[in-house]
Amino acid sequence: MKKALFSPMIIAFLVLVILVVIPNQWIEKMIPKSRINQAATELNPFMFQGKYVQQKMLEDNHFLPIYGSSELARLDRFHPSNYFKETRGYFTPFLIGRGGTESLIHFLNFSEHIGQIKGKKMVFVLSPQWFQPNGTDESHFVPNYSALQGYDLAFNKKMDPTLKKKAMERLVKFSPIQNDPFLSIMYKAEITNNPWTKRESALVRPMAFAYRELLIKKDLYYSLAGGIPHKRDISPKVKNKSWGELAVQANHFGERKSTNNHFYVINSQYNKIRKMVPSLKDNKIGASYGESPEYQDFQLVLDLLKQAGADPLFISVPVNGPWYDYTGFPKEGRTAYYERIKKQIETEGFQVADFSNHEYDPYFMKDTIHIGWKGWVYTDKVIKDFYEGKKIDVEVVQAK
Repeated sequence: MKKALFSPMIIAFLVLVILVVIPNQWIEKMIPKSRINQAATELNPFMFQGKYVQQKMLEDNHFLPIYGSSELARLDRFHPSNYFKETRGYFTPFLIGRGGTESLIHFLNFSEHIGQIKGKKMVFVLSPQWFQPNGTDESHFVPNYSALQGYDLAFNKKMDPTLKKKAMERLVKFSPIQNDPFLSIMYKAEITNNPWTKRESALVRPMAFAYRELLIKKDLYYSLAGGIPHKRDISPKVKNKSWGELAVQANHFGERKSTNNHFYVINSQYNKIRKMVPSLKDNKIGASYGESPEYQDFQLVLDLLKQAGADPLFISVPVNGPWYDYTGFPKEGRTAYYERIKKQIETEGFQVADFSNHEYDPYFMKDTIHIGWKGWVYTDKVIKDFYEGKKIDVEVVQAK
């Protein structure tokens, strides 16, 4: 019995040892070259929280990284990943983000690649819903936090020390850092003058480095395994169409998908909330996105991109006007956000495509908060202009 019990444990232990001692270079050689292309639309959280796949993507000028949150998963035919694939654009969009991926998570991700993004064109899609009065919370931060990126920030010597300190002062408030015995000490040592804390940090640093090496190896194995492809709607109907024609096509597509409500919300989504709709009327009176800790978190992103010399285009997505009016969310509480975020971005010298005047544009949004069919057409246009170095024009002339 004892032999039967211990044999699997011994085998498992030996396998684990082998996996750990295999050189990283060997694992990298086993990762298919096609993995990066596959990962471009997989929206795999293991890739978001790792470094290898994104590192290889950033080395290849064929890819245009698009950072955002849950809207990236809406892979309809007008979505950048599908539109530029079907029209054979000069680049392949590479999607980075999922629900709850807000400014602090993007900051950690950018800090991981600070040495690779100089002059790199990228697109960053902003969501008004990030800018809640209390800012991001544990429910959004924890599932998207990357221990590897957290440790790499602690060992990062390329980042401006003042910016690094500001980021750590914010990050140390969240449970993944607080509950990590190595990382919490190392972060606190960066933001305090307490000599005992600094001595503690020096003692745990070798162990933290060893653990970080294990996280790097874990990321390589995840990269080797790959992810699950997302269902995509790639249609030849978007080929050889003017932007105006595409906008009209998106209108017709939206009309077919959103026929059972006057909020222009896709039927499949509206059916899920139909019974709740009466109870949601005027439940957002007095709300606003104009004041939020998220603005300071977003400033960390801007400061990092500026220090790194990146070349980002920010997409300012509107809310669904009819729905927000129904819930009583004041117009001024939305306008305060649009104006503040635009000014914040332009103050740092970056470009922003401001679509705030499309709140009431049918089918610009797909549901109550996510960009939709027509919205993607407008987004595709500004992305193409941006990539080609043209002046950003947020207007699309409708076909007669």
